[in-house]
Amino acid sequence: MSQVTRRDWLRMLVAAGVLPAVPQVLRAAAQETYTCTDVRVPISSKNPAIIFDEAKCIYCGACKRVCHRTMSVEGYFDLKKNGNKPICIHCGQCSTVCEGEAILMRPEWQAVKAAKAAGKTIVVSLSPAVRVSVSEAFGKPAGAFCEGEVIAALRALGADYVLDTCFGADLTIVEEAKELIERLKNRTAPLPQFTSCCPAWVEFCETYFPNELPHLSTAKSPIALQGEAIKTFFAKQKGIDPKNIFNVALTPCPAKKFEIRRPEFEVDGMRGMDAVVTVRELAEWIVAEGVDYQSLQPSAYDSLLGTASGAGIIFGNTGGVAEAILRSAYAFYTGENPPEDFLQFAPVRGLLGTESPRPGALKRARVAFSGTCVVEVLVVQGCANARTVLEQLRKGDLKADLIEVMACEGGCIGGAGLPRAQTVPYLTRAMRNARIDALYACDADKKVRLAHENPVVKQFYAETVGEIGSPAAKARLHTSYLSRAADLGE
Repeated sequence: MSQVTRRDWLRMLVAAGVLPAVPQVLRAAAQETYTCTDVRVPISSKNPAIIFDEAKCIYCGACKRVCHRTMSVEGYFDLKKNGNKPICIHCGQCSTVCEGEAILMRPEWQAVKAAKAAGKTIVVSLSPAVRVSVSEAFGKPAGAFCEGEVIAALRALGADYVLDTCFGADLTIVEEAKELIERLKNRTAPLPQFTSCCPAWVEFCETYFPNELPHLSTAKSPIALQGEAIKTFFAKQKGIDPKNIFNVALTPCPAKKFEIRRPEFEVDGMRGMDAVVTVRELAEWIVAEGVDYQSLQPSAYDSLLGTASGAGIIFGNTGGVAEAILRSAYAFYTGENPPEDFLQFAPVRGLLGTESPRPGALKRARVAFSGTCVVEVLVVQGCANARTVLEQLRKGDLKADLIEVMACEGGCIGGAGLPRAQTVPYLTRAMRNARIDALYACDADKKVRLAHENPVVKQFYAETVGEIGSPAAKARLHTSYLSRAADLGE
């Protein structure tokens, strides 16, 4: 006899009339009135990252719980006060836990197909976590390394060039590292410096803590910088009109769908990235096009922006962002590359923390750049924990120099756009740990493990903006933030 799931029981209760019919109760949600917020998060039909299928909702309440407990969004706004506007940081974690599969990624792979049919040059860039997760959708264990197969699948789907977003991560690393040294030495901006690569975290800060925005690194995210590099440096090197490039980011993160539409990330009047496709969408696309994933022969990245360091790869892990930045910051501060034992910075690795208001949430470490410069590092997982840290900062109770914040547990390897397990819990700690270990293994195998030693990064700077952290680099590779507090209606 097959196992009856919670989803099955709830659907039977609806069919028996014990619970009201979902479409009748939730019909108002389609009209943007959100009358069912006691059981689910309100999702606007205009949300660029996720969509809601009311016919599939089973009242499990999982979306509301994760949004409140982990992301600290649900319960921290009032639709009656803010003009009936749902607050969303587009992390998509509600879709990860949704038992009825009523919350889905807003698909964009069809837009890629349309661009290809229109004669555009399709360029796809892979985020770090992609290479250790796609095969999960086709029956392989969590953390299975599948970079070559993913590249081959993308070529079969019509990609003209396949590149590595870890190159963009390398650019973010060196700019954030230089910025940190400037803050430490010259107090050019307030300490602590928060990382800025996670778009859900950035939007959270803009919404709930706009007064703390000066603490955010102004370096653009890896995907933003990858888009910029492709439509300038790469296009010039390959002799392609950037207006004919359709840039696609293949990511674990639906929040990138929001981020690429930020006007401040435009490149010469063009969007840097034109579409975001998550891994779950890619799996759907592969099946829809009849590509036999299991029989694909591994392929390799195209030249130029297919070159990245190990530091760029570990950007997908909680603690990996901080570790990558510290590797280059050490070199910038001392004038020498860090010693070998610095390249495995254990205190910030893994899911379990050294201290926290919630188990495993925070990791703290101290790094000596010299006898007089000791950097206090804090690694934060989940925006609920970030809220606690920011409230401490407001009160003056926080001691740190560099704070990494990732909205999702485990970092990008816990992103909502990655494959789910078939049953509850849909994303386990074992799955997260397997992906984390796989990315660190990739880093360890790299000949170049420091972002500033990436030869193509050096070429990029020499041919575009000069020195790392130069005025030209700051003008091109950095951004600004805006207060979204008005969205709260306060």
